Amino acid sequence: MKYKHIVFDIDGTLIDTEKAILNSLQDTIIELQNRKIDLVELRFALGIPGETTLQQLGINDIQQGNKTWNNHLKKHIHSIKVFDGIEPLIKNLKEKQYTLGIITSKNRNEYKNDFEPFALEKYFKKVICVEDSEQPKPSPEPMMKYIEVTKAKKAEVLYIGDSIYDMQCALNAGVDFGLALWGRQSAGQIQATYYFDTPQDIALVC
Repeated sequence: MKYKHIVFDIDGTLIDTEKAILNSLQDTIIELQNRKIDLVELRFALGIPGETTLQQLGINDIQQGNKTWNNHLKKHIHSIKVFDGIEPLIKNLKEKQYTLGIITSKNRNEYKNDFEPFALEKYFKKVICVEDSEQPKPSPEPMMKYIEVTKAKKAEVLYIGDSIYDMQCALNAGVDFGLALWGRQSAGQIQATYYFDTPQDIALVC
């Protein structure tokens, strides 16, 4: 098989968090800055660390901002779900002896709160969170950290994500990239080695 390591982003790839993230961020800005920003204008926040988002929105107290955001997120937690076809896919890949990993812009606490409740973590050998490298996506450093700790060869790794940040992380690290279109409206300007309309399409190249 060409690849030995299949590595996934979380938000927009494994789980559908868009509504929860954007609505809770909108609520946060209303509370902290007394202004309402349209959800479309907040889409830049998808795929980057929460701290970066808050900084770009002019929130100086990042710790308090994150606390407020997480509190609002609890109100929208019901809208988060695993994308259809994801669990059968990763179970099948695991049974075929692929090493599965995660590279996410979530911090460890967010990973624990947002992802672990879905009981999918048992399928993944290595998880790289935002604290695990000096620079987050779109830097290649998270992927380089994954390669370092797993001793993988670049040609053996396929990274699957839904954002331009995921693409840049993979391609700048010299790793093939698969675009998860089930979490997007279109490919846009994203260049990928593969374009996957559904999770099941991944099995065709693995």
